[in-house]
Formats: sequence, C-alpha cells, structure tokens
Amino acid sequence: MLVLCFISSFRYRGFILVLTFLFYTAYHLSRKPISIVKSELHRNCSTAIRPADLNITNNATWCDWQPFDQDNYQTLFGVLDNSFLVAYAIGMFFSGIFGERVSLRYYLSFGMVMSGVFTCLFGLGFYLNIHTLWYYASIQILNGLMQTTGWPAVVACVGNWFGKGKRGFIMGVWNSHTSVGNILGSLIAGVFVSSSWGMSFIVPGLIIASTGVLCFFFLIESQSQEPHGHHPIRVNTQLDTHVLSLSCFRTRGCELNSGIYTESQEVEEDHSKAISFLGALRIPGVVEFSLCLLFAKLVSYTFLYWLPLYISNIAHFDAKQAGDMSTLFDVGGILGGILAGLASDYTGGRATTCWVMLILAAPMLFLYNYIGQSSLGTTIGMLLLCGGLVNGPYALITTAVSADLGTHECLRGNSRALSTVTAIIDGTGSIGAALGPLFAGLISHSGWNNVFYMLISADVLACLLLSRLVYKEIRGWCGHIPRARGFKEI
Repeated sequence: MLVLCFISSFRYRGFILVLTFLFYTAYHLSRKPISIVKSELHRNCSTAIRPADLNITNNATWCDWQPFDQDNYQTLFGVLDNSFLVAYAIGMFFSGIFGERVSLRYYLSFGMVMSGVFTCLFGLGFYLNIHTLWYYASIQILNGLMQTTGWPAVVACVGNWFGKGKRGFIMGVWNSHTSVGNILGSLIAGVFVSSSWGMSFIVPGLIIASTGVLCFFFLIESQSQEPHGHHPIRVNTQLDTHVLSLSCFRTRGCELNSGIYTESQEVEEDHSKAISFLGALRIPGVVEFSLCLLFAKLVSYTFLYWLPLYISNIAHFDAKQAGDMSTLFDVGGILGGILAGLASDYTGGRATTCWVMLILAAPMLFLYNYIGQSSLGTTIGMLLLCGGLVNGPYALITTAVSADLGTHECLRGNSRALSTVTAIIDGTGSIGAALGPLFAGLISHSGWNNVFYMLISADVLACLLLSRLVYKEIRGWCGHIPRARGFKEI
C-alpha cells in the first residue's frame, strides 16, 4: 500500500510539472511574435519585389506597414514593447496578491484565455487594415496585464508539489519552457511573417487560449486537492484512525497498524494568512535578488525583443531567417538554466552561481557584438554561449530562488507567501524588462555598439547587487558560519 501511495503521488507530481510547463510555454509563445514581425512592419523596400498593379506615392516605404513606415520606426517599436512591458511590470506586483487569495486554476485559465484574445486582436489589425498606433499599443497594454497571471501562479503550483531537495535542477529543467516558448513562437511567427503577418499572432493566440481551457479542466493546485484523496487529516489531542488513501502523503507520522493508519502526532490546522507586500520584502534576500533580476531581465528581454532586428540589420538576413537564427539564443538559455540549477543544488550557493554566470556574460556580449557575425559557425557558437550565460541566472532567480525565498524558514511554515514573493521578484525584474527594450530603441539610433555597452553595464550592476549574498555564501563554505543549503544562512 505504501508503494501504491508513493507511485500515485509521483505520478501526480510529474503530471503537474508537465502541465505547468505547457502553460508557461504558451505564455511565452504568445509574446514572441512581435519581435519577429518588426522586420516585416518596416523593411528595406529597395530589395522587395513590387507588385505591378500597386499604386504607390513613396518609393522608399511602399512595402512598410503604416504607421511604422516613418523614420522614427524604432521609437514606435519601443512604444509597442513598453506598452506591454510596463503594464506587465505594474500588474505583476498585484498579480501575486490575487494569486494568494483566489483559486490558481481559475486565475490561470482566465489569464490564458484573455491573453489569447488580445494576441489575436493584434493580428486582426492586419486583416482589418488598421494603421493607428493607439490600437496596437492598447492591445499590448491589455495583453501585458493578462500575462501577469502566469508566472506567480505556475511557480506557486510547482512550489506546492516539490520540496527543496533538488529544486534547482528540477526547476532548471522546468524553466526551459521560457526558451521553448520563445523558440516555438519564433518558428510559428516565421511561417506567416512574409505572407500575412496577422497569422503570426492569431495562431499563438489560439494556442494559449486552448491551454487555458486545458488548465480549467485538469490543473490540480496542490496535494490537498488530489482527486482520489481526502482533505488533509486534521486531529486534535486524541488519536484518530483513517482508512488508507492518497491523503497519507499529507499527514505526518503515519504508522501501519493492521491495514489502518493512525495519526501518531497532532497535525495542526493551517491558520496561516497570505503575507503582506511589506512582509514579503522583509524576507532575507528578496530585495537583493529582486534588484539583481531587474538588470538581468533587462539584458534578457532586450535580446528577446531586438535580437531578430539586430541580426537582420547586421547580417542582412530576411525576417524569417533572422527569426530562426535568434532561436539559438533561447536554445543556449535552456542549457544555461539547467546548468545553473545543477550548480546551485550541488554547491548550495544560488547567489554565487548567478554571480559567476553574470560576470562571464559581460565579456561574451562584447565579443558577440564585435566578432559574432564574422561567420556562420561563430554566430551559432556565440548565440548559444551568450544565451546560456544571460538566461541562466534569470532562470535560476525566477524559479528556484523565488521558491526558496517564498518558503523561507523565517515564515514559520506559512505556505501562502510563495505567490507574493514570486510576484515581487519577477515584478521588479519586469521593470528592467520594460527599460531594456525602451533604451535599446532610443540608443540604437547612435549605433548597436552603444546598445551592447548598455547591456554589459547592466550585467556588471547585477553582479554588484549580489555581492553581499555571495560574501555570506563564501564565508559559509569557509566554515565561518554553519553552511546551509538555500538561504537559511542569509
């Protein structure tokens, strides 16, 4: 019976891991098309084939999509990016609070369906022949708000099902959904971008809406909601007996006695309340990792939104080729996230792992800008390497670090802090995600070199913000303070 109980719990954990992986893959899949479509909204019309029956008034911009046919098109693209990212950053701080207080299943389902609706509406602008900036910017704002439902909720679900033992590795593998979503989003958008770019948004929109329906019917938020089990066993001072069920995994001190499980010690009811915003900020390490993620995500999202256009401008690829090439950065991100998780599990040093990868990323970004386009082999190698070093720390902080801090020992078992802590960390990081593409749009007029100098500076600042935590971890390894895994010593 014990074996059957273990197998059932293991099966449910694997199911939740796969399901939440699919959900957040869909979230990122629906965010990616805008970066692919940019090179189609504003093209080099001198190299395009003009239809014979086309009546044009401007030979230089006949193939562009208004209003992005103007000289300030990069600024307009920045407006689109930041309409989404600023709304996402602001909404994220409130999303975690809602996530702690409502059903995660309903919350995720609603968010995914509405994200799908707004993603499709952006693509419908192509078929409805809409050429006003406010329409696309408004859709981006609403989509950004809806997308905030995703991250706190999926991290809370995974945190509810998995302990700290191998959390870095498990979440490192699981967090590859970010890169997988980016890759799939790039490939799907690339199929339609040159013929009818509206479908580059409509297809991903339908996909994420479909996963929202899937979530509504199949998501199990925590072990206390296992479909074949009972509610967690609650007892007072006297021993109670209970027939063996899957709920044995949710009791403490179960003892086998003639086919009956007895509760050998009292299980207290969970009277914990959802943590406040200020209470979450007081958890040791939350502020440092939040600010570090601000700069790390600045770098990652600048690549997410501008890398295809950079490759198109520098290597002179068309929109589809540039989009396909940019997926190598995300492939490197998958490997980097797994490596960061393994290293942090083995050493017990989450902060040190992030610090090492960030400090290595700075010179790699410099080299990519100067020699990254010298040959195809160099381009592939540098994109993989930069992707791993940039996205590795980002993945570790938003997954294992957030889960560790959301279940920190100072919370004394309060299990309702995970979503709020995750939202604070990712919300702060999302401020950087908004600033990065904005600065890239403004700086790129003076040359791509200055954009890369900005990214290198952001990496260095991220390292500096982790210095105190790295110092404490190193002292722990040297025996100055008791060594503990995660953040017990911080």
